[in-house]
Parts: sequence; structure tokens; C-alpha cells
Amino acid sequence: KVQVLYGGTDLFDYEVRKTFNNDMMLAFISSSCIAVLVYVLASCSVFLSFFGIASIGLSCLVALFLYHVVFGIQYLGILNGVAAFVVVGIGVDDVFVFINTYRQATHLKDLQLRMIHTIQTAGKATFFTSLTTAAAYAANIFSQIPAVHDFGLFMSLIVSCCWVAVLFTMPAALGIWSQYLSPLEDACQASCGQKCAKENPLHFSDSLFISSEVTGGPSRGTLPYLDDDIPLLNVEEEPVTWEMGDVPLVSVLPESLQLPTKKDSRGHLITHVQELLQRWVLWSAVKSRWLVVGLFLTVLIFSIFFASRLRPASRAPLLFRPDTNIQVLLDLKYNLSAEGISCVTCSGLFQEKPRNLQNNIRTSLEKKKRGSGLPWGVRGSAAGDRALQDPQGTVYIFKSKGKGRPAVYRFSLNATVSAPWQTVSLGDGEVPSFQVYKVPFGNFTKRLTACMSTVGHLQQTSPKKWMMTALSCDNKKGWKFDFSFYVAAKEQQRTRKLYFAQSHKPPYHGRVCMTPPGCLLSSSPDGPNKGFLFVPSEKAAPKAKLSVTSGFNPCGSSGCGKPAVRPLVDTGAMVFVVFGILGVNRTRHVDNHVIGDMGSVIYDESFDLFKEIGNLCRICKAIAGNAELVKPGGAQCLPSGYSISSFLQKLHPECKNLPEPNLLPGQLSHGAVGVKDGKVQWISMAFESTTYKGKSSFQTYSDYLKWESFLQDQLRLFPKGSALRRGFQTCEHWKQIFMEIIGVQSALYGLILSLVICVAAVAIFTTHVLLLLPVLLTILGVVCLVVTIMYWSSWEMGAVEAISLSILVGSSVDYCVHLVEGYLLAGENLPLHLAEDPSSGRQWRTIEAVRHVGVAIVSSAVTTVIATVPLFFCIIAPFAKFGKIVALNTGVSILYTLTVSTALLSIMGPVAFTRNRTSFLKALAGVLVALVVGLCLCLVLLRSGFRIPLPNGTVL
Repeated sequence: KVQVLYGGTDLFDYEVRKTFNNDMMLAFISSSCIAVLVYVLASCSVFLSFFGIASIGLSCLVALFLYHVVFGIQYLGILNGVAAFVVVGIGVDDVFVFINTYRQATHLKDLQLRMIHTIQTAGKATFFTSLTTAAAYAANIFSQIPAVHDFGLFMSLIVSCCWVAVLFTMPAALGIWSQYLSPLEDACQASCGQKCAKENPLHFSDSLFISSEVTGGPSRGTLPYLDDDIPLLNVEEEPVTWEMGDVPLVSVLPESLQLPTKKDSRGHLITHVQELLQRWVLWSAVKSRWLVVGLFLTVLIFSIFFASRLRPASRAPLLFRPDTNIQVLLDLKYNLSAEGISCVTCSGLFQEKPRNLQNNIRTSLEKKKRGSGLPWGVRGSAAGDRALQDPQGTVYIFKSKGKGRPAVYRFSLNATVSAPWQTVSLGDGEVPSFQVYKVPFGNFTKRLTACMSTVGHLQQTSPKKWMMTALSCDNKKGWKFDFSFYVAAKEQQRTRKLYFAQSHKPPYHGRVCMTPPGCLLSSSPDGPNKGFLFVPSEKAAPKAKLSVTSGFNPCGSSGCGKPAVRPLVDTGAMVFVVFGILGVNRTRHVDNHVIGDMGSVIYDESFDLFKEIGNLCRICKAIAGNAELVKPGGAQCLPSGYSISSFLQKLHPECKNLPEPNLLPGQLSHGAVGVKDGKVQWISMAFESTTYKGKSSFQTYSDYLKWESFLQDQLRLFPKGSALRRGFQTCEHWKQIFMEIIGVQSALYGLILSLVICVAAVAIFTTHVLLLLPVLLTILGVVCLVVTIMYWSSWEMGAVEAISLSILVGSSVDYCVHLVEGYLLAGENLPLHLAEDPSSGRQWRTIEAVRHVGVAIVSSAVTTVIATVPLFFCIIAPFAKFGKIVALNTGVSILYTLTVSTALLSIMGPVAFTRNRTSFLKALAGVLVALVVGLCLCLVLLRSGFRIPLPNGTVL
């Protein structure tokens, strides 16, 4: 269950680059799927598909040129990688609108008039949708976070350039295709159709019905179109009756000429989608429009309730997938800190160069194999390798007892020995053998040594004697080293307890037994030669293999320092209280990026350390004594090397009993002083705060306010002329929390700004309040439902979520605006008998609007979802979450557009309204008046003392 992590400066950068490159490879999958889909939805036209994708690629190159050259930004942030996924989905939306508008203008036989109609209709509709989408991204330009600022700028440039590229490329491509390539594609399709007709004799060629359109137009009662060139309106149709809500969508062929189910003519997929959409809108806009509106209002109320319950993030934002090595290291960074560990006291193992370290290891191994210090008395490399590979061994106990002398015990590593030694039998506490470790293994680190001697025997013929000790053998008393082994000092799993002792009478031999009564050879207390030990149980002794390098000491032959002390678990942010600095001069700071010039420090020339030493000691004690803000022993008021006890106490009485920091051996104090021209220019006191660095920025902000409030209270206690009144507190962690808070606030302001721009653009585009209201209600429903789903998914409002929400309005309005555009175009050809019936007229215009733009907006939604699905599998967490939010928003938007928007238009849409210059000027004047009223309201609030927060964290 051990997880191995790896990191460091270079490794971390490598991991980030590798992760980013792997995620970018998914963009090729997304682009390939969209290219195939564009080919299918463009009636299998390779020419139109190529130029549609090429126009998007051209827009990316132009956007990069503007981004690098015009705006002078020489780098691409990680967030900008989202553009590789989203730009294709956004760009093909405009391509589909142009292709669909051109195909539906079949009533214009003149190619020039048909192209003018396409550019005016599709260009105007895509302009407003691209404007709202670009404005939604551009709202992030006002963010104070450089990465978010650059992301908003880059995406807005891509969306804008994409519209310009499609506007100039697709009309020309459509003109060339219709004149030169369309007949060739028709002939190819006709040839394929004839082959299929031979296989299926019941198949009717579509040219039969297309020829009738060319010769005399579609006859009444027959299908007016069989390919994907679907006319918007047909003024030659019979008057339509609207009794009981039955709407004839398409004419039906006679029974003898029914089309077969299998259709292989190009464009039939679009025809199927068109017929499906017409049946759908017949249900939502005519038969069940009031039911749809009722369900929408119910869902809207519940969505507002749940969306209001979405809370700010409770933890730091995830940058990568939680189970990856790089994210686990980032999580550990919040809990572990090795700051201030001095390399002076680091172990020599980590200070030596790699080549020297390898030489030391090699030398230690050779000495270990050759020298007498090799365990178990083994000589030679082969024996040494066996000793290292098999860490366990057995110690055997033998006994020799003669006439007139006490029993003597022998410890040996061999199972058999020569006479007069005999194997010890069980009973009376005797132990025949026990398991030990040859090298330190786990908790078996207590070293015991078996020593032998012949000194002290009553008879010269008596055998040698052995004893066991925790120390080395005493050569002065005749004890010589035999072997050593390792046991445990405390009880472990699957171990047994044994006792050992040395006799206090001649011949002073030792013994090992199972119970203390059998080992009462000495009445002295436990010591090196008497005590107990825990050895592995013989029945369940673990078999483990160690590497060749285990057990050696690379510093055994060199003078290494003490090993580095393990850093403490540091979960608190380090807060610095600074005196003697007024601020930073950033007048030379030309841009807002972190790589640029950070400016120059402005010093307080009136600051005098020795004059203010008493006040400095007083505020140090006051801050250190605040247990709510500072951890016990976390005050580091002075730098390392300054005497706190002797020198300062002589300067001022307040400096007595200053709090001592709890530092690790080798750890330096975070306090610092700045000296310039022999004068102390500034001083910084460090305090380890109780603020947990793993909390979310919104929760940590309250801790910042506590620090700021407490410090200001302490500063106000100083005399008015004191330079310490201009002191301030700072912390590296504060920058992180303000970055996220400002990012969220900027994104929310971007959401409001994009909403204002969206409302103004839609009002000018629709030029009627009853067309604006359905769009606004649809947008409100989409945003609230998306936020509700985020709440149900246990998401929290972090920086990534806020940035994603800021673009929801711009992307949600696209499909509604296209639907309203179809509604306005349908009003230009409204039959006279329907103008007298408001209800029938609204329903007819809504159905015609869906027939005009339904296929285009559905195709756009499908391509956008396909473009964002690969983002789900990205390792970079902001990419994955951004893709999920965009895909969710796209799905909800197209659903609400085809249900809620159609129902609202069929209920409240204007019947006989058509857009003209007068209505445009009225809408423009209304938008300007609304903006002026809003500015006046802000001025009134400011005059009344109301404070308006700004995106950069300040207030107005």
C-alpha cells in the first residue's frame, strides 16, 4: 500500500509539459470527428467540407498573429489549450448556417441574388451570435489574473476571426461549388443510385421528382422537395387550415409513389432531421405549448432555488486529475514544508557528488566483503552476497556439563558441533535454538554480540565459555568476538520473548532461556549482559530478501555530518509583519504579467531600529500571544544568529522574555533584516499562523481579515509620530487566495457584462420587445438549470466554474437568436389570411422558423458537444471541467431552444411584425437609454454611500 511519488523543479516542469502535450493529442480526435460530421451534414461534399474546416484553420492563424504581434503577448498559457477543442465546434456553427441558408434559397434562380441573400441573412445572424460569444470570452479580459486575461483575449480573437474567415470564404466556396462541382456530385450520386436501383427494382429515382420541379414546379398534393434544398417558404401552396391544431407539414405522395425506406440519395439525412424537427415543433409550439411553458416555469423556480445553494469552493482548486502523481504532490505541498532547512547540517549522503557517492558505495561493499566486520564471520564475496540476500539466521545452543563443574552453554551458528558439546533438550526453560536477523530488519534493530573466552575456568581442560551482551566484547577480560545478530527490543507480531543473563560466579558464562526462573544466574538488575529479547517465531518467520546495498553505511569511511532531521508537518501559512518599507514602485511596470519587472522597493527613511526597539519587542509579544492567529512557538521575531536573551535585554526592558521559536535542528528563522550602507533599513518578523493552507480561498479570506484587523489595532497603539504605524503584514498564501477570489469575482462580473452585451445585441437584432423576452427567458432557464446540475453534482463555485459560467450566456444565446432570425424571415412572407388570426400566425411563423434554421442549429449543437467530449478525458482538471460545463450548456441550450423558445414564440411572438430601419433605430435608442439609466443609478448609489465592488478586488 505504499505509493511512490516523484517530483522536483525539473521533474515538475517535465510532468506539466508531458501532461499538456498528451491532452492536446485529444484535440486531433475531436477535430477528426467534427471533420467527418461536417462531411456528412454537408451532403457528403468534400469541397464544402474542406473549405469549411480550412476557414476555421485560417482564423486560428490570424488570431495567433494578432495575439502575438498586435497585442504583444509572446506566450500561450495552458488555459489557451482549450481553444484547440472549442474553436472547431464554434467555427462549424457559422459554416452550417451559411450552407443551410444557401441551400434553402432555391426560390432565387439568379446566382448573384442567391448569394446576396445568403450573405445578408447568414452574415447578419452569425454576426450577432459571434458577437455575443466573443463578448462572453472578452469579459474575462478585465480579470486581474494574467492567465484568465490572456485566455479571454485569445478566445475572443479566435471567435471574431472565425466569423470573418467564414464570411469571406464560404460564399465564394458555395458559388464555385454550385456552378462547377455540384453537377459532378449529382452525376456521381445518380450513378450510385442507378446501381442501387438494379439491386432494388422497387426503388424510384429521385430525379423523377426533381425533374418535375424544373419543368413545371411541384404540383399540388405532391412533395415539393426531395433533396436537402428545402425552401424557406412556398407562396404557391394552398391556404392552410388551423382547425384542432393539425398542421400539414409536408405533402404526401400518392400511395403508388411512396418512397422506399432505404434512401441513398445525398441530403436524405438532413431531410430526415428536418421532418423530425417539424414533428417536434408541431408538438411544442402548437399542441402542447402551454404544457411546455408550465413545465418550464416549474423547472425555472426549482432551478433558481438550487442554484442559489451553490457555495464557494471549500478547498484549493484541482489542477490535475486527483489520482495523478503531480496532483498528489501539489496536495502534499499544502501539508508539508521544508522551508528554512539549512544544508549546513544535512547528511553527507546528500551533499556528496553522485560520482563520489558511487565510489563510496563500491568501497563500502568491498570492505564489507573483505574485512572482518562482515557479519557472521563470513569471508569472501560469495559468502557476503549470501549473507546479504538471506537476512534471517538461527542461533543454536549447546551445553557441556562435567563432573565437579557447572554446566556451560555455547552459542553457535552451526547446527552441529564436536564433543563435548551436546544439544540442549526442551524442558526446565531450556531453548535449543531461536531465529534472529543477520542485519537490521524492520523493528529488529537491537544488536547482540556472542563473545567467547577461556579465561576463568577452574580446569584447563574445560571447554570454552560463551556469553551474550548488548555491548562489544571486552578484550581486557579475555572476551573475543564470535558473531553478532539483531533482535527486537519490544514485542512485535509473530515474535516470542526470551531471556538472557550472565553468571556472577566463575566461569561467568551466559545462558538463554524461556522463563526468568531458569535464567537466575545473577541477582543484578538488567543491563548489557542481562535482560530480555524478542525474536521471530519459528512457525511464522517472514522470509524477506534485501538488496545488495542494504545494511551498509556509505559514510562509514568518511566524516559525514549528522543526518538531516525530518521536516515537521507544517500546515500553517507563514505571515510576515514588515516595518521600514512603504511599498513598491511599479511605474516602470508596463504590463500586468508576473514575468515582467516587479518594480523597486520604497524604503521608509524615518525608520530607526534602535529607536523603535521597545515597540518592536512589544508588538512581537502581542502577536505571539494571540493563540487564535499564531501557533505555540511559531513566533520568529529575529533572524537566526541574533542573540535574543543577552543583547536585546540590555537595549530595552520590553525585550525581556521574548518568545523563543520552536525550530528544528538546522532550521533557520524566517525573520529577516535588511541592511543598507551600514544601517538597518527594514525588519521582518515571521509568525507561523493557524491558517490551514489546504482550505479554500473564500474560507481563508476570513483569516486574512482577522490578521489585518488585529495588526491595525496594534499599530494604532504606537505614538503618532512612530514609523511603525506604517507597518503591514504579508504572506505568500494571501496571494493565492486573492488570486482565486479575484478570479471568481472577475468571472462573475464577466457573466454580468456578457449578459448586458447579450441583451443589448439581441434587442438591436430583434428590434422588438416580444422577441427579446423569449430569448431572455430561455437564457435565464439555461443558466439556472446548468448551475443546478452543477450543485447536484456536488461541484463548488471555484475559479474554473466561474470562468466557465462567464461564457454560458454568450454560448446559450446562439441558438435562440438563430430561431428568432427564422421567425423574422418567415414574417416577410406571412399569408394574408393568417395575419388576421394572431394565434395561427404566430404558430405558422414558429414552424417556418424551425424549418429554416432547425437543421443548422442542431448540427451546430452536435458538433460543439463532439468537440468538447474529448475534454472529459483530459488529465488537466480545468480542461475536463470546462468541457463538461460547455457540453452540458450546449445540450440544455438546444433543448430549451426547440421547446421553450418555440412555445414562447407561438404564444407571445408578434404576428405581423417585420424588421425595418425604423424599428432598428427605436431598439438602438432604447438600449442607449437603458445604459444611461443604469449609469445614473450607479452614480446615485455612490453618492448615497453604497460601495460597489470591482473585479480587481477593490471597491468603487
